[in-house]
Amino acid sequence: MASFSFGTGNAAKLLRLPLYAAGRIGTMLVPRGEVWVFGCGAGIGDGALALHREARAAGHRTLWLTRSAQEEAQARALGIRTRRRDGLRGWWATARAGVLVVTHGLGDVNRYGSTDGFVVQLWHGIPLKRIGLDSPVTAQVPAGLPGGRLLRRLLSVAYRGAAQRIRVLPAASHRARGRLESAFRLGHDRVVVTGEPRVDVLSAGTPQERRLSASALLTRTGPLLQNQRALLYAPTWRDGAADPAVPDAAQWVRIVRMLEKHDAILFIRSHPLGAGSYSPPWSSGRVRMLGSELIADVTPALPRIDLLITDYSSMAYDVGLLATPVVYLAPDVAEYARERGFYGTYEDVAGDDYARDWGEAIAQIDEVLGDAAEHARRAERSAELSAHMHAFRDGGNARRVYQAIRARGIPGPKGAR
Repeated sequence: MASFSFGTGNAAKLLRLPLYAAGRIGTMLVPRGEVWVFGCGAGIGDGALALHREARAAGHRTLWLTRSAQEEAQARALGIRTRRRDGLRGWWATARAGVLVVTHGLGDVNRYGSTDGFVVQLWHGIPLKRIGLDSPVTAQVPAGLPGGRLLRRLLSVAYRGAAQRIRVLPAASHRARGRLESAFRLGHDRVVVTGEPRVDVLSAGTPQERRLSASALLTRTGPLLQNQRALLYAPTWRDGAADPAVPDAAQWVRIVRMLEKHDAILFIRSHPLGAGSYSPPWSSGRVRMLGSELIADVTPALPRIDLLITDYSSMAYDVGLLATPVVYLAPDVAEYARERGFYGTYEDVAGDDYARDWGEAIAQIDEVLGDAAEHARRAERSAELSAHMHAFRDGGNARRVYQAIRARGIPGPKGAR
């Protein structure tokens, strides 16, 4: 099973309340400077990396707070200054920062040093499932914990207070803006339609250049020939529970046979906090894991993906920027809608023909790969969905976010004209 869920995470937050209080007192005594501090729950990547490049190009002093030696090495390879997120030095860097840039939550930087900071929350995808204060699981506590109702109320107040520290939250479109305003209880003055910096990479350069760069990332798993099809299965997180769509042995046989038929490779991007074994019961070069230890940010690899298979991932909105066909595989829609909830209905995104099991998914994948008309229909449907959710596709989202930050009183770098 996975090691994290909202319940266990919230229980840990409650135990750390004295540290939050001490950190708040400390930040009241420490003046903030001009350094921009960055953190990302997925590693060195996502929208934080895109905005970091923009800020550094403008001449700002920047610092990335890392969680591991691996992240430090990745940042060093990109010429990024780092400091460990945790401990006194991480707290000091966060408490002194003029701008705090995060993608998941305030824990991306040092959580105890963020009080009264100028927080830029980039988030990490257009919400399909309900998030933040819109989701019933956000303030969940472990079952059987004494005073559960009071603790849930306390956590809701704490989440709302943390959200109010956000000064800039970029939205991909006006439709996405409404979801973010609801989830974080923020107004129009803070949620701004600039496009998401994390998808700039899907518009930069020519299609051929993007495909070559994406191929180089995917070949970290092994050879990928130019004419081979590349499929990506990306199940979303289920709050620590196992993915109900993990294939059984018989389904793996059918999957691999279908991959052989179409000379395809299936890359599996399970959620870093998810659970379940996605490996076939025998060694097959047709199925490869694409974990975060290989690629922290999967978005730059999407231009080489020929078909996406997912359930509730916001990646479905992103691949539409490339008109990539999508097959939806969701065996637990009713349960997921009850426990987590959607913005709108699942059918608004997936249609009413989504697969309920791997048998149906394999049949749909086989049709998309083998029938040009079906491939074109799915590609058009994917692009249309994306057009409703992404207002910009010019590669300038990070620049617009930077301008929004500056427009809210953050000064330019010293010495800049």
